[in-house]
Amino acid sequence: MEMSDPVPKLLLQLISSAFQRCRLAEDLCRLSLLLLHQSAGNDPPITSISISDTGIGCSLVEFQDLRCPREFNGANIWDGLLSLKTTCFSDDEVFCYHINLGECISNKRIKRQPSQPKNGAKFSGTEVSMSVFASMDALVAPIVTFFQKLMKLKTNASFLPLQNVTMDLVVEQGASPGTQTQYVFVMNGDQTPCFTASNLERLKSGLEDCVLRHGNCLEMMCEQCFSDREHLKVGSGTACPEENRKRPGGTMEVVIVISDLLETTRHCSRSCEGKTEVVYFDNFSPSPIPQVALSALKKIDWKSYGLILASVNDQEGHVFLEWENFPSYVQIQIALHWYHNKYPTRHKTEPGINLVKKGIKSALDDLKTKHEGFLLSSHSRKICSYVPDLARSLAGLIFSSTDMDFQGDCLSVLGFQPQEAEREAVEDYIQRKIVTVIGTNEGKPQKDQEAAPFLFFEGGSETSYFEDEEIVGEYYSTSLE
Repeated sequence: MEMSDPVPKLLLQLISSAFQRCRLAEDLCRLSLLLLHQSAGNDPPITSISISDTGIGCSLVEFQDLRCPREFNGANIWDGLLSLKTTCFSDDEVFCYHINLGECISNKRIKRQPSQPKNGAKFSGTEVSMSVFASMDALVAPIVTFFQKLMKLKTNASFLPLQNVTMDLVVEQGASPGTQTQYVFVMNGDQTPCFTASNLERLKSGLEDCVLRHGNCLEMMCEQCFSDREHLKVGSGTACPEENRKRPGGTMEVVIVISDLLETTRHCSRSCEGKTEVVYFDNFSPSPIPQVALSALKKIDWKSYGLILASVNDQEGHVFLEWENFPSYVQIQIALHWYHNKYPTRHKTEPGINLVKKGIKSALDDLKTKHEGFLLSSHSRKICSYVPDLARSLAGLIFSSTDMDFQGDCLSVLGFQPQEAEREAVEDYIQRKIVTVIGTNEGKPQKDQEAAPFLFFEGGSETSYFEDEEIVGEYYSTSLE
């Protein structure tokens, strides 16, 4: 049974709702799944499923639009019944319901059952249970895969804001202890949950860690490919649609990480192959990338950022971008996250193509702003290819002059002491300044581009450019061709 089959698909929906409740609790929470093999003589076997969490209490709104999958119609897989128990800290009792997802009349779907007293205890949480005709193996595999994806992105500051959740899956196929299997998924013990960090900051931090550990296949940062985080260039962007009564407000967040691998990466079996993986999350849960996001990726003007998109490959929900003339030592990873601003919401929506494009473009522009001379268009890179010769010529004119006053004035404008200036340092500084102007001008709309701003008269420290990353002519002109 694949993840797209009806039972696992419904289970993942229920697990995602449980994660949402834990996220909103802003406290350490536990999410538990219990799969119990009920009968040995049935074919197919009956499996009891229980999903419980210690997050905020459940709202019945979550189940208003939850429907019995069409695949269940005429198939003896599940009777469409859910048992629900939920309570909040402020409640004096645990509320119990029976929910029939097969019922078309909304006011008949949910039936209140006798409540259970809490006897003064203060706790919150929800338990959803059901029984299905399905083998244990068919259920366990997609659930473990789903949890592993979340753990990949939870570890170290959390890829998504779920670092306050510990998960466990218990599989019981008989009464004896030897027939019980437990899978435990815990957050990194060295990490203290940071509930004040924004969703975007957690997304950035998690993707950085994921890249440094090659998709979290390793426990620690790969020292063969990276020496530290300085080898990562990170850009982020946010886009929000207009909110109205018919369309709930949402947020599209995008993070792009570009890593410049060390020369020793050729010895690492996990180093990249020039492909860019795009991971997608819908309301804080891993999700196959929707068609609108695929279309947006294809419509981005990648050439304006020095990239030539060769193809977009969708391999059963795993999307990879392939580039033309892409250097082997550069790796790009992209994360897209769409979520509703209010939870729960009855009307779930997808982002539009233009909204996804806006978010991706915002992240790319953020990268260009943070790293001067980076992600330049092919036109600007061509101009930059002449910058080393131009800088060398200007430095030569200054140092070859026999007019000491002229030479002193030029060096002073550049921020150097005439008696201490060295030709190589002056040449490097001129090169940096020119590349900065090219990058700044390219970031503006065509109508706003300036003809030729002053290179050396501007506010701020005139020596700060020595602290920027080293600009090697070949790097900026060919690294992302």
